[in-house]
Amino acid sequence: MSRDKVFVTRQLPPTALERLSAHCDFEVWQEFMPPPYEVIREKVGDQSGLICLLTDRIDGPLMDAGPGLKVISNMAVGFDNVDVAAANERGIPVGNTPGVLTETTADFAFALLMAVARRIPEATRYIADGKWRTWHPTVLAGQDIFGATLGIVGFGRIGQALARRAAGFNVRVLVDTLEPEAEVSAAGGEKVSLDELLRESDYVSLHVPMTDDTHHLIGKAELTAMKPTAILINTSRGGVIDPSALYEALRDGEILGAGLDVTEPEPIALDDPLLTLDNCLIVPHIASASVATRTKMAEMAVANLIAGLRGLPLPTCVNPEVQPGT
Repeated sequence: MSRDKVFVTRQLPPTALERLSAHCDFEVWQEFMPPPYEVIREKVGDQSGLICLLTDRIDGPLMDAGPGLKVISNMAVGFDNVDVAAANERGIPVGNTPGVLTETTADFAFALLMAVARRIPEATRYIADGKWRTWHPTVLAGQDIFGATLGIVGFGRIGQALARRAAGFNVRVLVDTLEPEAEVSAAGGEKVSLDELLRESDYVSLHVPMTDDTHHLIGKAELTAMKPTAILINTSRGGVIDPSALYEALRDGEILGAGLDVTEPEPIALDDPLLTLDNCLIVPHIASASVATRTKMAEMAVANLIAGLRGLPLPTCVNPEVQPGT
């Protein structure tokens, strides 16, 4: 009996691939850069499963190129790179990897907040540029975190984990979310409107999925509503912020600073004006990049893939309505 074939769009940690090898034959894309769309479309032609990343566009035509696809496993929490509606039409379950990166990402969001607030990247450049000649009472003075007000936009697992970290700094937490007020209060937050959150927060951290409704959720009007001393943090998706509006707000002093793990487009172009600003810290989408978390994400993706090949419910499925037995 022939084994299922699977295409994996990037090299995964060894433990995940070892488990995969016990259940199917697979091919791994070996290049550092993602496989082009046309390559994935060609590869899935005789495949039963696909393990993909957030950098891979998985749409209806690509699914049609793989008529034997039983499962698509996305190694990410977000799944805006996968056309789930098209998967539903074709009866293909789609897996993701939620939960496992919650604490790691919340750690990183708070790290970005602290780095921008205390001007750490600017301070390292200050030394490298030979400017550190003496101690001075006003040089590189930043913003306090203890006792400040933090606005969290979106209050899923990561937003709630960030609120827990803020509690240790005696921070007031304002929350804009669809979650019930009682749930927000139980997690130590105050449910408010987005307008109120933007007006009152010293720090604003974004934790919403990328959808049509959240595209450019933070634009010129929202940035204008923020305090001139406010700092914006984004570890969700780059498209949640209008980058042109953010550049103007940072350049003109409408807000004090920004820390971005994600950008629009991604990766950011080297001639993007945001990179010219000292008050904008940009890192290359590494919020979940701890060894332990990335390994767990890969293992979850493999678990979803194996379940789909065996005709079993995926442990974490974004479209359970097409799962076997439903």
